[in-house]
Amino acid sequence: MDKSYSQSYQDIFALATCKNKTYIEIGGNRPKKWNNTFLLEQHGFKGFSIERNLKWQKQWTEAGRSNPIYWDNALTFDYFKTLQDNGLSKNVGYLSCDIEPAKNTFNALKKVIQDGVEFECITFEDDRYNESEPYNTYATDFLKDYGYKVAVKDVYTLDNKQLFETWFVKNDYDIKETS
Repeated sequence: MDKSYSQSYQDIFALATCKNKTYIEIGGNRPKKWNNTFLLEQHGFKGFSIERNLKWQKQWTEAGRSNPIYWDNALTFDYFKTLQDNGLSKNVGYLSCDIEPAKNTFNALKKVIQDGVEFECITFEDDRYNESEPYNTYATDFLKDYGYKVAVKDVYTLDNKQLFETWFVKNDYDIKETS
């Protein structure tokens, strides 16, 4: 098995699930450690990351990642145009959705989906351990209307075992929901 760079094996989930080797990473954060797309890039995935916090910019430059990162606001970003600019279709393999706070992560998820982009799988950080609002439920209800179902309901951090994420796939994937 490949070495995971993600916080809870999100990259391994995407590798196992995606036939389409493309991604959008909303919330790039660090370029390698706890990054959901570094391993995918090593496996030939094409895509891009979005990160608003410039404190990671030097690390990204030094890491020499082959796919671009955009230092921009995920809530106003033009996903469709950026896909076109990078020669990618609106049918993308993987969406990693993780910015702060969870309300913004949910709003970014809605924006990219409502922009007409479709994904084979999505990892959505809902920060249940730290939120009073049930963003996991909001995301599940929202995505159901767009043809997605829960694949993994209760993803927890490996280091301190806190529930923080929900993973989704398109309805036609033969995956039964698990915790």
